[in-house]
Amino acid sequence: MMGRTALKITLAVAMAAGLLLGVSGCGKSAEAEKQAPASKAGTEKVLRVGGEATYPPFLFKDEHGHYVGFEMDLIKAVAKEIGAEIAYTDMPFSQFMTAVENKKVDVVISAVEGTAERAEKAAFSDVYYKKGVYCILVRKDDDQIHAADDLKGKTVTAVKGSTNEALAKKLGADQIVEAEYNADIFKNLEAGKADAVITDEPLAYYYLGHKNSLSKLYGLLMLFMAAMLGISLSNNLIMLLVFWELTSISSFLLVAYWHRYDAAQRGSRMALLITGMGGLAMLGGFMLLGQMAGSFQLDQILALGSSLQTQPLFVPALLMILLGAFTKSAQFPFHFWLPNAMAAPTPVSAYLHSATMVKAGIFLVARLLPIFVGFSLFHNLVTVVGLTTFAIGAFFAIFKEDLKGLLAYSTISHLGLIMCLLGLGSPLAVAAAIFHILNHATFKAALFMIAGIIDHETGTRSLKKLQGVWHLLPFTGTLTMITASAMAGVPFTNGFLSKEMFFTELVQHLSGFSLILGVAVATLAGIFAVAYSFRLVHGVFFDGEIGEQIPNPHAHEPQLGMRSPIILLASLCILVGIFPAFFAEPLVNQVTRASLQLNEFHGAHLAIWHGFNIPLIMSIIALFGGASFYFHLNRGALIRRIDMEDYLGKLQGKLIFEYLMQQIVYAARAVKLKTETGKLQHYLFWIIAFTVMMLFIPMYSNPLRTGTHLLTQAPWLAIILWLLLFSACWMMLWFHHERIKAVLISGAVGLVVTMVFIALSAPDLALTQITVDVVTTVLLLMSLSLLPQLTPYESTQTQRWRDAIIAIVAGLGIGWITWLMLTRDHDSISWFFVQQSLPLGGGSNIVNVILVDFRGFDTFGEISVLGIAAIGTLSLMDGMRTHGTTITQGLTYRFNPSPLLVRTTASWVLPVALVVSLYIFMRGHNYPGGGFIAGLITAMALIIQYIALGQDYAEQLIKAKSGRLYEIWIGTGLSIAGVTGVLAWLWSRPFLTSAHVYLNVPILGKLHLASAALFDLGVYFTVVGATMLMISVLGDSRHTNISGPVAKE
Repeated sequence: MMGRTALKITLAVAMAAGLLLGVSGCGKSAEAEKQAPASKAGTEKVLRVGGEATYPPFLFKDEHGHYVGFEMDLIKAVAKEIGAEIAYTDMPFSQFMTAVENKKVDVVISAVEGTAERAEKAAFSDVYYKKGVYCILVRKDDDQIHAADDLKGKTVTAVKGSTNEALAKKLGADQIVEAEYNADIFKNLEAGKADAVITDEPLAYYYLGHKNSLSKLYGLLMLFMAAMLGISLSNNLIMLLVFWELTSISSFLLVAYWHRYDAAQRGSRMALLITGMGGLAMLGGFMLLGQMAGSFQLDQILALGSSLQTQPLFVPALLMILLGAFTKSAQFPFHFWLPNAMAAPTPVSAYLHSATMVKAGIFLVARLLPIFVGFSLFHNLVTVVGLTTFAIGAFFAIFKEDLKGLLAYSTISHLGLIMCLLGLGSPLAVAAAIFHILNHATFKAALFMIAGIIDHETGTRSLKKLQGVWHLLPFTGTLTMITASAMAGVPFTNGFLSKEMFFTELVQHLSGFSLILGVAVATLAGIFAVAYSFRLVHGVFFDGEIGEQIPNPHAHEPQLGMRSPIILLASLCILVGIFPAFFAEPLVNQVTRASLQLNEFHGAHLAIWHGFNIPLIMSIIALFGGASFYFHLNRGALIRRIDMEDYLGKLQGKLIFEYLMQQIVYAARAVKLKTETGKLQHYLFWIIAFTVMMLFIPMYSNPLRTGTHLLTQAPWLAIILWLLLFSACWMMLWFHHERIKAVLISGAVGLVVTMVFIALSAPDLALTQITVDVVTTVLLLMSLSLLPQLTPYESTQTQRWRDAIIAIVAGLGIGWITWLMLTRDHDSISWFFVQQSLPLGGGSNIVNVILVDFRGFDTFGEISVLGIAAIGTLSLMDGMRTHGTTITQGLTYRFNPSPLLVRTTASWVLPVALVVSLYIFMRGHNYPGGGFIAGLITAMALIIQYIALGQDYAEQLIKAKSGRLYEIWIGTGLSIAGVTGVLAWLWSRPFLTSAHVYLNVPILGKLHLASAALFDLGVYFTVVGATMLMISVLGDSRHTNISGPVAKE
C-alpha cells in the first residue's frame, strides 16, 4: 500500500457534467438478462459475480481476506432479494466486458463508466456513484507536473481498458504504462515506472492514507500506558476516575486503529460504551464512598477499613464500584466486548487485552479490599460472577474460529478466575490472585504475539484453515507449546502453580452444597481450559499435513527480533514454574501485604508439590479430561465444523447489545420527533417548566417569606437606573421585530449595569462591562446583518397574550426570589479575599487576584471556552460568502475604507490605545485593570482600524491572513496560561498556584513581580485573538478557498 510520504495529489481534473459510473449489467441482450443466475431447477441459485477487489472503498479485501466494500454490500442485497448465493470471481478491469460477453459471470459489480461502446455489449444498472473529478498523482519529489497540460510527453500509468487510460492519451502522455489492477498503478509510480497516475478521487485518497501511521500507534500506546500508571499511582478517587476514563478513550482509539474495517469500528464502539457505562456507575460509587468517608483520598478511606460497611450508602456504593470493575475486566455478563476488541493490531491486543487494561477492574477491587473484606454481599457476588466468567469464557474459547478470538475468551476465563479469588478475600486467596495476574500476563502476552506471527507468516488466523503449520514454523510451535501449557495449567509451568492455589482456596472457603457446586464448576472450567489449549497447539501445528486453505503455504520462521520477546516470556513461564520461591514469592507477598494493608501477613509459600489432595485431583481430572474432550471433538474434524454462533442465535451478547443500542436509537428518534419541533417557544417552555418544577419542589415543603433584613430608602440614582431599565425593556418590546434596533436597545442594559458598578465603587468591573458591551454589540450587529431586517409576525393574538402572561409571571417569579434574597442576612465570604488577597495572591486588586489566582482554574476554563467559540465561529462561517448572500437576504455588509479624516484620526488612536492597554495590563494586579480589560481595549482599537481603513487593507497591514493570525494568538494565549499553571508543579504546588516576589532593581527601585502576570498575559492574547477572529470572519470571508453561496453583485 502507498504511504502518505510517497505520493501527492497534484491536480484534480474536473470532468464534464453527466459523467456517470454504474454497475455493469447481466448481459448484452434481453435473452442474456432473462437467464436466471441459477443452476438447475430445484437447486440453490448461484449468482456469479465478477469484480476487481483493489478498488477501495467500493470493493477490497479486509484484514481477514474477506471481500468488503459498498459494492459487495450492494450485490449481497441484490442476491438476497432474488434468493441466491454469491460466487465471486476476482478479475482485472480489462476482462470485465469479456467475462460478461462470454457468460463467465452473470454480473460485474464495479464502477464502470457507461460509454456507448460498452452499452452495446452489456446492460447497465442505474447509477449509484457519480464521479466529479479525476485525480492526477505524482511523487512528492516531482516539481515538473503542476497541471494537466504538464502531462504532455510524460509517462502515465492507468488501469488497462479504463477511461483513465483514454484520458491520459487525450492529455498527450508520451507513454502509457498499463496496469491490470488499481493497486498496481500506485506501485508503478512508487517504483519510478511512471511520472504520474490518473485515477478516481476516492481511490486516490484511500491509497494515500491507507498505511496507518506507526507514530500514531506508538503515541496512543504511550497515552494508554500513562493512563494505566495514573490508575496505579493515584491516591485520590477522582484522579483515579480521570485516568480510568482515559484508558477507555485511548483503548477506543487503539481498537479503532484500523478504522476502515467495520469490525474495528464496531469493536471500538462496543468497548467504549460498555466500559464508559461502567465508568459512569463507578463515578456514582466514588461519590458515595467519598461522602461516607469524608474524603476522596484513598489512604484515608482505606484507613477506615470495614467501619464503612455500617453506613446506609455502602451497598449502593459497592454495587456501582463493582459494576465499573466488572465492565472493565470483561466479567459476565459484560464479557462480550473483549472478543470484539480483538480487531485491534496484535501488539495492542497483547498489551491492552492481556496484561493491562482488563486488569484495571481487578486492580480496583484489590485496591479497595480493606473496606470490602468481611461484607457478605461482596464475597458472594464477586465469587459467583468470577466463577461463572471462568467457566463460560473457557467453554466458548474451545469453539472460536479466530485465533485471537480463542485467546480473547481465554483471557475472559482467566480474568474470572482472578476475580473469584478476590471474592474469596482471604490473604492466601489474594496472594494467589496476584500470582495469577503475573502468570497470565506472561503466557497470554506471548500467545498474542505468537498469534500475530502466525497471521503474519501464513496470512490467516482462522482455526478452520490452519493445520500442520509445524512443518513451516517449528520454533514458533515449540514456544506455543510452552506458553499454552502454562495457560492450561500443566505441571512445571507458572500457570499450574497459580491454578493449583485457586483450587486450594476454593476448597478451603466453601462448604456444603456451595463446595460441591464450586468444585464441579471449577473442574469443568479447567477441563475446558485444557481443551482450548490443546486445540491451539494440536489444531494449528499438527492435525495432519499443511492445510490446503492456508494463503501462504511457504511461510517461514520470523526474524529473531520478532521471536525474542516470546522467548523471554516463555522462559519465565518455565523458570517461575520450577523455581517459584526465587522468582515470584517475594513480589507476590509484598503486593499482598500492600493490597490488604496487613503487615503481619507472613506470606504464601510457593512450591511445586503440596501433597496429594483434592486440588491436585482436580488438576489431574482437568488435564486428562480436557485432552479427552478435545480429541473427542476433533474426531472427524468435528470441531472445525461447529459454529457456536449458529447454536446461540440471537442469544449472543454482541447481538443483544446491538439490539439494545438499536432500540435506544429508535427511542431517541421518537423523543426527538416529539420534542424538536423547530420552534424556539417550545424549547423555552420545557426549559422554564423544568426550572420552575425544580424550584417548586424544595419550596413547597418549606414556604419562604420576606426576611428580617432592614430595608433602606432607594437613592435617586437607583430610581433613575430602574427607569432606564424599564424604558429599555418597553422599547425592546416595541421594536423587537427590527433586529438592529433591538440590539442597540439591549446595549442600554449593559450601560445601566456599568453605572451600577461605578456606583458601587467597582471601576474595574465597570470598565470590563462597558468594553464587553461595545464589542458584543458590534459582533451582534455584524451577525444579525446577515439575517433579514424584519422578523415576520407569525404568532396569533392568542399566542401573544400567552407569551405576555408567561413573561410577566416569570419576571414576577425572579423578582420574588430576588426580594427573598435581599431581605435576608447572609454570611459573606468577602472578608477572606480582603484579608488573603495580598498575602496569598500577591496583589491588592481583589477582583483580579480572584480571577487569576483564587479562581484561576475557572478563568482558564472561561478563556478556553472563548477560544473554542471563536474557532467555532470560524468553522461555521468559513467558506460562506456572507456579504449579500441570497440565502438569508441579509445586508451587503462589509468594512469599507472610511473618509480621509476618519482614517487619519484612527491612525493616532491605535498607538494610544495600545499604550493604554499596556498600562491597564501592567497595573491590573494591584489597581483596576488586568489582561481581560486590556485585551478588549486592544481589540476595540483594532476594530476601529477595520472601520477606518477597510478590512482588506487593515488585515494586510497586520498580516492577519484573513484572520488566520488570530488563531495563532488564541493558541499562544491558551498555551501561556496552561504552561504558567503547570510550572507550579515544579515546586510541588497545585496547578495554577501563583507566586510573587519583591526585587530591588537599580534605577527602577523595588519591583513587585507575580507569576499571575504571565497567566494574565495568556488571558490578554486569548481575548484579543478570539474577539478579532470573530470580527474578521463575520466581516469578510471572501478570501476562503472553500466554495459557498455566491455573493450578490
